[in-house]
Amino acid sequence: MEAPEVTVEVHLANGLPTFTIVGLPDTEVRESKDRVRAALLNTGFEFPARRITVNLAPADLPKESGRFDLAIALGILVASGQLHAPDLSHYEFAGELSLSGELRPIRAALAMTYAMYRSGSNSGLARAFILPTANAAEAALISEAVIYPARTLLEVYTHLAASQPEAKLARYKNTVLFTPCSTSDFSEVKGQAQAKRAMETAAAGGHSVLMVGPPGTGKSMLATRLPGILPPMGEAEALESAAVQSLTGSFSLARWRQRPFRSPHHTASGVALVGGGSIPRPGEISLANHGVLFLDELPEFDKKVLEVLREPLETGRITISRAARQAEFPCQFQLIAAMNPCPCGYLGHATRACRCTPDGIARYQGKISGPLLDRIDLQIQVAALTEEELMRSNEEESSAQIAERVVLARDKQYQRQGKANAQLEVADITQFCQPTNDAEKLLRDAIRRLNWSARAYHRVLKVARTIADLAHADQIDAQHVAVAIQYRRALPQLH
Repeated sequence: MEAPEVTVEVHLANGLPTFTIVGLPDTEVRESKDRVRAALLNTGFEFPARRITVNLAPADLPKESGRFDLAIALGILVASGQLHAPDLSHYEFAGELSLSGELRPIRAALAMTYAMYRSGSNSGLARAFILPTANAAEAALISEAVIYPARTLLEVYTHLAASQPEAKLARYKNTVLFTPCSTSDFSEVKGQAQAKRAMETAAAGGHSVLMVGPPGTGKSMLATRLPGILPPMGEAEALESAAVQSLTGSFSLARWRQRPFRSPHHTASGVALVGGGSIPRPGEISLANHGVLFLDELPEFDKKVLEVLREPLETGRITISRAARQAEFPCQFQLIAAMNPCPCGYLGHATRACRCTPDGIARYQGKISGPLLDRIDLQIQVAALTEEELMRSNEEESSAQIAERVVLARDKQYQRQGKANAQLEVADITQFCQPTNDAEKLLRDAIRRLNWSARAYHRVLKVARTIADLAHADQIDAQHVAVAIQYRRALPQLH
């Protein structure tokens, strides 16, 4: 995510012809010697038969991928006198060369452009970017950045060497427009008024949710429709989210400014969730940054995998440490989890009997540890629909109608405290979540009877603050606290 600057230095010396790349290059970078040689010769340039040394500085930073090909080729042309470009320092270069001299797209173009433009803006030395044409639209999402797309090495050479404006590359103009999220609508979910209200509360305050209920009650339908009622992404949020996805090559321009929705299978490992590898890559929680991470069939995940979610749920960032590398990725995600109450799924069902033994139920529910459950703000039951609810043809409330209320509540939070309610710290809770006398009395009774931890108490207050915002109330009243307590008392069998 930091994308540190790498300077490519080329030196030509007398002696037997050799081509050496230093500066901790990996295999992909070392193989650029053959790509660069073939690209220069096939483009019509001379490859100097001298002792060539390429240094990738800083020397202690490992280098990977073929993004350095273009800069190495240009460095050789300048060092051999085939290119005179006094304004070379005004540009950044990145691109992989084919043997014919064409520029192929690179991974993480947006992350690189985002980081380098920020550092250039802070220092007052912002440079233009020359990138492969296939990466131009992605990099140009940084509206202030100057992007010159190029198809071949020869086009880059002409741009740098030419004095006439018509011979230079044309600056890319960003034409990417925001396209509304095409998720399914809440009006398709029949009944489940309480669960819908809980999802609206979660969207308004950015809270995490655990839904428990028999199979087929609409838990997955509710989760997949949540992005459709979340507030629109701001410019900074959209860029950070897209930059993380760019690191793995999964970013698509069609999803620009759409909340990410990630739903990994329950066989996913801990590394797949939080990220990792010898060269650290972001995991599912980072790819869901400023969006939704949906974990269906929560107890089916390995218990050790679920425990890795504890710290990211609290901090919103994940630090991955390996022997040779350390990387930090953002993970400001909204956790939505769904599970059955027991292995067969029918514990507490109105018409179907549960076939599970008490020990089997205890083992199944025991996969969700107390510390993880304590970090989930809303814990609700999603009951099976009755015949009347299932067959009725009344129109349900649409996602657009719910989203209007969510946006109003979220705007109120940003005006009051500059962040969503789920992100409030302890000091913020003391300042912005003061309950009335009646609400405070209700909280005292709940703490005593339900044996809440300090974290649970603070999370109930934050949920109550969101419920009050949706009701356009300035103070947290007893009715707001009562609803927040019910959202947390829905799963007594898990305590």
